[in-house]
This record gives sequence, structure tokens and C-alpha cells, in this order.
Amino acid sequence: MVEAAIDEAYAACVTDAHRHYENFPVASWLLPRDARPHVAAVYAFARAADDFADEGDRTPGERHRLLDSWSERLRLAASTDAPGPPPQPGEPAHTVAIFRAVGATIRSCSLPVALFDDLLSAFRQDVDVTRYSTWSDVLDYCRRSANPVGRLVLRIAGRDSAQLDGWSDDVCTALQLTNFWQDLQRDYDRGRLYLPRDEQLAHGAREEDLAARRMTAAWQAALAAAALRTRALFNAGRPICDAFHGRLRYELRATWLGGTRILDRLVAVRFDVANRRPTLGPGDAPWFAWNLLAWRTSERAGGRNT
Repeated sequence: MVEAAIDEAYAACVTDAHRHYENFPVASWLLPRDARPHVAAVYAFARAADDFADEGDRTPGERHRLLDSWSERLRLAASTDAPGPPPQPGEPAHTVAIFRAVGATIRSCSLPVALFDDLLSAFRQDVDVTRYSTWSDVLDYCRRSANPVGRLVLRIAGRDSAQLDGWSDDVCTALQLTNFWQDLQRDYDRGRLYLPRDEQLAHGAREEDLAARRMTAAWQAALAAAALRTRALFNAGRPICDAFHGRLRYELRATWLGGTRILDRLVAVRFDVANRRPTLGPGDAPWFAWNLLAWRTSERAGGRNT
């Protein structure tokens, strides 16, 4: 009975993962079959918490209370088969399923709850912080909003290595930054801006132009500099794509390719995301297939199973 309930919970998480658009595959067929439900559970947990912390008409106090409840429920789910406290008003209807699945994943894969705490701390920060002064501030946010997901995937795969964690962090941060530049106008319209103030000032970029939906030369220069920094992180983390054998290798490569393709498209449209927000779609499948087949192994990873 309990196993059937957990299987249903995992199925709900897999459906949730496939329903949302991302720049990279989530719990796709490229992953080893036994890893897919666990990755889907982690994704569903993070997606739902991020959504209710960021979407809707809730007050900051309501968002913080929901996140506090999410943290409490996570600890109960990680320590017992019970789903934890009942969902609170305004939370997604599938909350119980998410916690049943993520709790089972934490226990079966021995995942550190601290990595989930990092995610929740970033979501809490999104409630209160709308501007960033320096790159250090932005990268610290990425350390908690993106990097834990990569490390959790590694732990699900049975890997706990400082070298792998470092490569994973580089790619996850690059993916997060790419999403920031892709959603620059959307985030600004919601009152949030992730490009650090230092970078804006260095190029004379003004928020007034974003308010008028004008992608000026100053903003293009600032985002081009940000894109160079982002690409350097993708390149630094690329060896993670060659550090495994089997399906996981191709999932990681597809993730890396998806992020860099979006970055390339942002450069191609000169970051005019107010009018042309680049995305990936079915038409990209041949490109992905070709680049997965033509992939050249990084010398640093050497194609070895780390």
C-alpha cells in the first residue's frame, strides 16, 4: 500500500517535470531509468517552492510562512514515511505527493537535507531582494538557487566528489545566469533584476530603458560582458559531461548543450529579450542529436568514470 502510494507520488513528479519548460532536459529518457523518479522528485520540490515564493498575489509575509512550512514538511518527510503536515492554503494541490516522493528519495539516496535548505534560502531571498550590487552577490545566490540541484543529481547517481561538485557548480551557475539573461525583461516587469549594478554602471545601462522596453547599446554591452562570464563557466564545467558512462553522460551533455544554445541565441538577437525571448523546441532535436554524436571529450575529464 505504501509502495503504491510512493509510486503514484513519483509518477506525479515526473508529470510535473515534463509539464514545465526548461532550457535543459529534466528526468528525460536520457537518464538511467532508476534515477528518473528521484530527479523528478527533486525538480518538483524545487519548482513548486520557487513558484509559490515567486508567483501570485501573496504578500511577502505569506510567502515566508509558506516557505517555513515547506522547510518543516521537508524534515518530516525526510525522517518518516508520513507526508508531513497537511498542505496550507494557497499551496499546490500535489504538495503531499511531492513530499512523499522527495522524502523517499532523500532516504533511499541518503541525500543531504542541507542542499534542500540552500534552495529554500534562495527562494526566501527572492521574496525580499530585487537588486544585486556585485557579481559576488549574484554568484552567492546561484550557489544556493542552482548549484544544489546539480549536487543532488550527483548524489542520486552515487557520486560524492569535490572535483565533480566543482564542475557541476560551474555548469549549474552558468545555466542559472543564462536563464537570468533570457528572462531579463520578464524579471524586470516583475520588479526584479539580476544583472549586478556594477556591470550596469560599467556600461552606462539604465533601468529606465528596460521600463520602456528599449534594449539600448549600453544594455547590449552589459549583457555581452555577462554572457562572456557565463560562457567561461560553461567551459570550466564542461568536463562533468565526460566524467560518467552510460545514459547520465548524455543527459549531462544535453543539459550543457541546451544552456549554451540559448546563450548563443541571446547573442544572435543582441539580447533583445523584450521582443524575442529565445527558447528551445522540437525543431532543435536534430541539432541536439548531431551534437551529441559529434561530442568531443574534454581532456581534463578524459572520458573516465570519476
